[in-house]
Amino acid sequence: MDISSAAVRRPGDDITLLTYGGSLPKALSAADLLAAEDISAEVVDLRTLRPLDDSTVMTSVARTHHAVVVDEGWRTGSFAAEVSARITEQAFYELDAPVARVCSAEVPIPYARHMEEAALPQAEVIAAAAREAVGHRG
Repeated sequence: MDISSAAVRRPGDDITLLTYGGSLPKALSAADLLAAEDISAEVVDLRTLRPLDDSTVMTSVARTHHAVVVDEGWRTGSFAAEVSARITEQAFYELDAPVARVCSAEVPIPYARHMEEAALPQAEVIAAAAREAVGHRG
């Protein structure tokens, strides 16, 4: 598989977690948290953003019927918004719930590590968004 194709890093049936770069390990950790609650999360590593591998994204969403896009960018004007829009345009009737987005806090990224971690998406927040998307109270 060449770098221009997304890669399924963890297969799953209940929800698709879409991410790239530094958020990938956090999405995989979130999938572990969800697995402990019997929620099977597929983790898709987008790998490249342009071109975006719509085919892999839509195939996964069509199988799980739920999606959470994880992006270290701000929510406003984010790449997560673009991915969400594409899913809505191409796979709307496959969705059982709105596409969720987990993004960074809309603040300049702080230097102090504990503050940086508070501003960036973390596994627990990703897992909470996934639980809400599938209607699971965990």
